[in-house]
Amino acid sequence: GARPGAAGALGAAAAGAGRAGARAACTLSRRLGRLVPAAAAWAARRAALRHVHLRGARREQQRLRRGLPAAARHRPLEEAEAGQPPVQPDAGREEPAALREAGSRAWADAVGELLQGGRQTVSQSFFSEETDLLSSARLIKTSPELAESCTWFPESYVIYPTNLKTPVAPAQNGIHPPIHNSRTDEREFFLASYNRKKEEGEGNVWIAKSSAGAKGEGILISSEATELLDFIDNQGQVHVIQKYLEHPLLLEPGHRKFDIRSWVLVDHLYNIYLYREGVLRTASEPYHADNFQDKTSHLTNHCIQKEYSKNYGKYEEGNEMFFEEFNQYLTSALNITLENSILLQIKHIIRSCLMSVEPAISTKHLPYQSFQLFGFDFMVDEELKVWLIEVNGAPACAQKLYAELCQGIVDIAIASVFPPPDVEQQPTQPAAFIKL
Repeated sequence: GARPGAAGALGAAAAGAGRAGARAACTLSRRLGRLVPAAAAWAARRAALRHVHLRGARREQQRLRRGLPAAARHRPLEEAEAGQPPVQPDAGREEPAALREAGSRAWADAVGELLQGGRQTVSQSFFSEETDLLSSARLIKTSPELAESCTWFPESYVIYPTNLKTPVAPAQNGIHPPIHNSRTDEREFFLASYNRKKEEGEGNVWIAKSSAGAKGEGILISSEATELLDFIDNQGQVHVIQKYLEHPLLLEPGHRKFDIRSWVLVDHLYNIYLYREGVLRTASEPYHADNFQDKTSHLTNHCIQKEYSKNYGKYEEGNEMFFEEFNQYLTSALNITLENSILLQIKHIIRSCLMSVEPAISTKHLPYQSFQLFGFDFMVDEELKVWLIEVNGAPACAQKLYAELCQGIVDIAIASVFPPPDVEQQPTQPAAFIKL
């Protein structure tokens, strides 16, 4: 049930995630091949080297580097992955095929190594510190003032299992801003908030999510604090306990939950671009607010819906609704438009979030140019308020959007560095990304 995804859309496209996506990657490969054939060849060889057995990696590294410019030798190659069978010496000669198999990081690093000494316009498809933004726990810890002051991020606490021997923040009377040290368990702050809500009769449903989880794994929804904490202590990895959105906006027919995935590109100058298309990941079963055991009612992950729901694909193909259809639904059902009711909030949240973490993830000061594609996940409550749920650094992409998304990344992040020498005059197409 997983959708194609990698550390940037170009990487997944280059890995062969469909004909349309591959065409966009091949366009980039041809540009690199025409402009810097030596770099393209080096990228292919370096990709092959990644699969050389560890014992032979050093010898192969020295052999490949003979004849390269001195600028290409400034940084050691990463050690080859252990346990892989050796490749043939000529495995990297078929440059286009090797580039398609290499993924974004292989060619980006290789081009960087070859060109960095002579041309300071190298582009890599990842931010060196992007992990500061990528998990729920890291989002809270990187910018605690964001989590504590904004009105669009659910109340959240970082909880470490007791077997990790993590220091616990001291309990205090009332609720005070959590202490966001690198390894401080916030369970006492969570319990204080939980007990206050219980006394005041507020909604008290929470969701525990693994900071490193994916595909709906490591998740528990409960209204019992003890159950949530025991669950985390038995998992062996850090979790976030987040206030559950108990009254979401639901789709009809079916009375179903959904979340929204938006793709955001950040370039080397820290310009922020929002992909103009987005997708709703929908549930196949009716939402039951009092039955937390029914995963298909509460979690919209494709893999869970596909595996456990007998109605998977009944309402939308692949349980995906795109923005045009969603706008039509909002207009007919609620007499509102997507742009004015929801997208304005999404744009504000994206910009606020990324600007708050700019000091931690910006690469402006580095001697190469980087870019990163992020996946922002949102939910909407019954009062049409948008909530940021999490941010992903290797976002999956709906298959029908893949070609346009890849081409948009090439146009913004690659063409400015490696402009095509012979662009044919073609009808102007709407920009895939909108600058925020």
